[in-house]
Amino acid sequence: MKNSIIRIIVLESDKSLHTVYKNHFDEIPDYELVGSYTSANEAIKDFSFTRPHIILSEIELNGTSGIDAIKLFRKKEWGIKIIMFSEINDFDIIKNAFKRGANGYLTKPLTLDKLEHALRSMEKEGAAMSNDIVKKIIHNFHKKTFAFFSERENQIVDYLCQGATYKMIAQKLFVTTSAVNFHIQNIYLKLDVNSKSEALSKLEQLQDQLEEY
Repeated sequence: MKNSIIRIIVLESDKSLHTVYKNHFDEIPDYELVGSYTSANEAIKDFSFTRPHIILSEIELNGTSGIDAIKLFRKKEWGIKIIMFSEINDFDIIKNAFKRGANGYLTKPLTLDKLEHALRSMEKEGAAMSNDIVKKIIHNFHKKTFAFFSERENQIVDYLCQGATYKMIAQKLFVTTSAVNFHIQNIYLKLDVNSKSEALSKLEQLQDQLEEY
């Protein structure tokens, strides 16, 4: 997507806000709003025409919820980036959104600055969150525990950060190395990385965010 127009669609139940978002995107270079919808079904119907790179979806949509729609969009395009947004910043909802495969979570209202910052973060880091969402997640985490990982994945992440090998992790958790590898592949997917070194670098960045707050 580098050096080309990044296509965006927005799913927002309040149709009066569609013009607001259109005006926002007119002010953000390299991004184009190619569709605005009040329901996931409408967006999916037009998907082959809009061919979005990024989806901005409200959680509280007409019909299928934004969170439930994630899997429907993944069936259309597995690698698509999906940012959820809502007036609600409840931890369980945020956790569920990431568990279902969201790449980001923002709280309304979506101002021009907040929207542009989220899109640039998505482009550079592969994830985007409002500051209040970061604080909410941090508040609900134990040390080295991340909401988008399962309990077992968090255990493996902890050992990885300590420098343990796959074999050592397997021995610590009383599982096979194949089981460890399976969980690590899921961890890589959620972090949007392809190697142990990239995963550790990403985890270090997340830990730095914890320390900042």
